[in-house]
Amino acid sequence: MDQSSLNYTWYADDLAKLLKTEDYAFLKEVDCIALKQSLYHLDNDFQDFFRNPAIGFPKFKSKKANLKSCTTLWINGNVAIKDDVIRLAKVGLVKIELHCPIPSDKLKSVTISQSPSEEYYASILFEYENQAHQQTSQKSINLVHSMPELSKDPDGKEPKYPSYYYETEKKLKREKRKLSRMVKGSNNWNKQRIKVDQIHEKMENQRKDFLYKQPRTDSQ
Repeated sequence: MDQSSLNYTWYADDLAKLLKTEDYAFLKEVDCIALKQSLYHLDNDFQDFFRNPAIGFPKFKSKKANLKSCTTLWINGNVAIKDDVIRLAKVGLVKIELHCPIPSDKLKSVTISQSPSEEYYASILFEYENQAHQQTSQKSINLVHSMPELSKDPDGKEPKYPSYYYETEKKLKREKRKLSRMVKGSNNWNKQRIKVDQIHEKMENQRKDFLYKQPRTDSQ
């Protein structure tokens, strides 16, 4: 196996043959652009491996992977967003909750990901003509890393995580104990696993929210 025998053209030809077989007919249910994007990612992984073998040989995705995702490109209006609805190829209209206003710039791609708690997210990429202006810092302070809290300022003050974060942490321990007493693979175990994953995501969002707001508080 060498670099010349593995390239995107070879992958695409092999995929076209698989689509004609009965065993892989289910691939026709998937957006063809998303399939081609997977081939591009595979080709990039192989090219990186041939350039630097220390990176390691590309591996198959694990069924137990925490994150599942696929990417599709905007081609001839196959993806569209209007109000609180997104249109995806082979899926149709899907109602969404927008976290920020949708710009009027050119839509490039959409990445759909599924979290361990079985919630779906859409990461939308737009092409901007004008770059963001770089801002200069008006004030600086010296912070020292501190455990178990986040940091310590020159006055010795340490910002602590909000109380609701520790309450969520206690809830996580309680729900994980329930999960450990269930039969792995059962319906109740799967429901409890999703519940535990949801608490994990909630804690992650709480940490991100705190880390996002704390620098603003320190700079005031």
